Amino acid sequence: MRVDVVTLFPELVETLLRFGVTGRAVERGLLTVVTWDPRDETHDRRRTVDDRPYGGGPGMVMKVQPLRDTLRRARQTAEPCGKTIYLSPQGRPLNQDGARELVRAERLILLTGRYEGIDERLIEAEVDEEWSIGDYVLSGGELAALVLIDALTRLLPGALNDSESAEQDSFMDGLLDCPHYTRPEEIDGRRVPAVLLSGDHAAIVRWRRREALGRTWLRRPELLALRSLNATEQRLLDDFIREYQEKTEKAGVAGDLTEQRGV
Repeated sequence: MRVDVVTLFPELVETLLRFGVTGRAVERGLLTVVTWDPRDETHDRRRTVDDRPYGGGPGMVMKVQPLRDTLRRARQTAEPCGKTIYLSPQGRPLNQDGARELVRAERLILLTGRYEGIDERLIEAEVDEEWSIGDYVLSGGELAALVLIDALTRLLPGALNDSESAEQDSFMDGLLDCPHYTRPEEIDGRRVPAVLLSGDHAAIVRWRRREALGRTWLRRPELLALRSLNATEQRLLDDFIREYQEKTEKAGVAGDLTEQRGV
C-alpha cells in the first residue's frame, strides 16, 4: 500500500514512521509513505502557503494554489492516482469498519491542514472524502494522518508478527477487547484469572468472549445496540451481568458495614 501525505512538516511524519508496526511494514515493503511539502510549489521568496481569511477573524487559511499544485504533482508520480482524503474534524468519524474499508485501496493521498484550515474551494475541487479521528481539534492534520496510517498498517497482511493480533483487537467484530495478563501470576494480591492458567483452550475462548461482551456492555453499550448477539453470546453476556451485579451488591454491603463500624 502507498500513502502520500501532503504536509508542511514532512519530518514529523517521516520520523514517527520509523518505529513500531508502521516502521516494520515499511522495512518489509508492505507500506510506502511519501511526503509532499506545499512550500515547494510556492512562487514567492517567503514560500507563502497561507493568507488572511475573507470576512475577517483570527488565524490564517491555507491557500489553494500551493496545495492544488502539490496534489496534482503527487497524483502524477504513480498509478493509481488514489483517493484524496482531507483530515478534518468535520469528516466522517474513523472507526475499525472505516479502516477496513480504506485499507482496500492501493493508494491514498492524505491532505493535512494547518492554521484555521484550508480554502473551501480546494476541498470542493480536489478532495474525495473527509475523515476525522475524533471530536476535538488538533494543531494540524499530521497526527491524524499518522493515526490513520497506523490503523491501516495493522490490517495489512504480514505487518504484524502474529496475524491473529489484528483479529483480536478491539472493534474488529464490534466489541471491545477482553482483558490481558502476563507474568507474574500475582501482583499486590491481584491474581490472573484461574481459567487463563487452566490450559483448557475452549474455556479460555469462552472466557475471553464473555469478558469482551461484558466490557463492551459496561463501557460502550451503544456498540452492543448495533450488534445482534447469537444465543451463545447472549448467555455469556447474561452470565457476566449477573456476576457483575452480585459483586457490586457485595461491595455495597461491605461499604455500608465499614461506615457503620467507623473503620
